[in-house]
Amino acid sequence: MSQHLLHEAHTRIVSAQAITILTGAGISADSGVPTFRGADGLWRNFRAEELATPEAFEQDPLLVWEWYNWRRELIVTKQPNDAHHAVAALESRVNDFWLITQNVDGLHRTAGSTKLSEIHGNIWMVRCMACGAVTENHQVPLPLLPHCGQCGGLLRPHIVWFGESLQEEDLARCAKQLQICDVLLVIGTSGVVYPAAGFASIAKEAGAYVIEVNLDPTPQSDLVDIALHGRAKELVPLLLQASE
Repeated sequence: MSQHLLHEAHTRIVSAQAITILTGAGISADSGVPTFRGADGLWRNFRAEELATPEAFEQDPLLVWEWYNWRRELIVTKQPNDAHHAVAALESRVNDFWLITQNVDGLHRTAGSTKLSEIHGNIWMVRCMACGAVTENHQVPLPLLPHCGQCGGLLRPHIVWFGESLQEEDLARCAKQLQICDVLLVIGTSGVVYPAAGFASIAKEAGAYVIEVNLDPTPQSDLVDIALHGRAKELVPLLLQASE
């Protein structure tokens, strides 16, 4: 990897007054979290796209909850890695900072991040189908089927499923931060799932310098200003330590 590119990325991050970070599955893969999609996402002959839908939950909520309990049992054994911790540490050093994550594993929060939008939800949150109450629940495994402690309604994972829209407040906050940031750092995301796949273009058109960190080239690599290829847990601390 070019030391010149690393140095340039360092310099941009150090001088930035406003930084937005977008993370995807690649940052958590370095903690051993499976993607739950593609070849490593098969569970009992089902794929994520077949289970993470409102229709699947309506048809067989027990099956969907069995799958989410399995996921929770896997994720609870994982810990944030050096990239998660570096992102959390940067939050306190930048005047205007915001983290946008596509991940639902909660590892950014565990690492200490507080200024964030979890645009696809959080697997440790549940939502009542009856009263709409959203609560945090780290019980592993959850009872099948779990019910709301307030009204007794059926609970579902507080996850944005295929076919559902992202929360309007999350989209609004993301749009604001993409418009005002000096630097957008994109970590471990393939750049194919919308609306996040369009965030780099939005930030760049607004004048941001866009840096990508990913194990392999992505469809966004030709769009960004700098594309760095390698593991997030190695490259992200290297990039961010220069601002200390």
